[in-house]
Amino acid sequence: MIDGRGWGSRLLRIYLPVVVCLVVMLFPFYWMLIASIKPNRELYNAKIMPLIVYQPTLQHYYDLLADTNFLVWTYNTMLVAVITTAVSLVLGAMMAYPLARLNFPGAAIVAIGVAATYLVPQPLLFIPMADIINKLELGNTLSAVMLTYPTLLIPFCAWLLMGYFKSVPRELEEAARIDGASRFQAMWRVVLPLTTPGLLSAGIFAFTLAQNEFLYALIFLAKSEVRTVPVGAITELIRGDVFYWGQLMAAALLGSIPVAVIYSFFVDYYVAGLTAGSVKS
Repeated sequence: MIDGRGWGSRLLRIYLPVVVCLVVMLFPFYWMLIASIKPNRELYNAKIMPLIVYQPTLQHYYDLLADTNFLVWTYNTMLVAVITTAVSLVLGAMMAYPLARLNFPGAAIVAIGVAATYLVPQPLLFIPMADIINKLELGNTLSAVMLTYPTLLIPFCAWLLMGYFKSVPRELEEAARIDGASRFQAMWRVVLPLTTPGLLSAGIFAFTLAQNEFLYALIFLAKSEVRTVPVGAITELIRGDVFYWGQLMAAALLGSIPVAVIYSFFVDYYVAGLTAGSVKS
């Protein structure tokens, strides 16, 4: 039995901080929700309590879906995010495995270079990237961002996977090599299955970054029918000094649903991937 003093201490030490964190984290989503279902007469009335909806409506969602290309933007975003995530995971794993498992001259320098590449700011890269895309005549196509996003995602995936590959005991791989497996077979059948949490963690991060990327999409995708959600919502729902807040919040809320669903399904693997030390010999 827990006495009153113990319960009060537990309430202050555990439940109160958890509730405060939940309120802080969920408040932006609550704000987006109520702003997206408020009629304009409430949304732009400063005398009405901003955190309460008196006459909820779905008009903003209807206007977003009927008057804009939001469904097309969503399809473009998902297509680009899935393809770039898959490519980045494959190439990132191919880069991370030799850096983590093989001893060769210059491995440490290459590993530092991978991390440094990820830290290079996007504004320093978009000018040469734009020049390459223009020479390839890929402007206003999804191929433009599919080629540029991996330049950010591959170093990130490689950097994240290197730590996880190092946590796999070498004895398991050596045993597979003794049994006749090649280096590739040992990696495919031994190392990669044990690093599934790390791969999922890197994939979720890469998918999130690809879905939310703004700068390259803004530069390379000028036509409405090829835009992604972040660019389409900002460029077409903000016209001069007029902000369509109801539709903007509806677009932001709907755009965050795919990532929230993915995190909810793979949360256990995601946490295990972040710890990068759950594999035991």
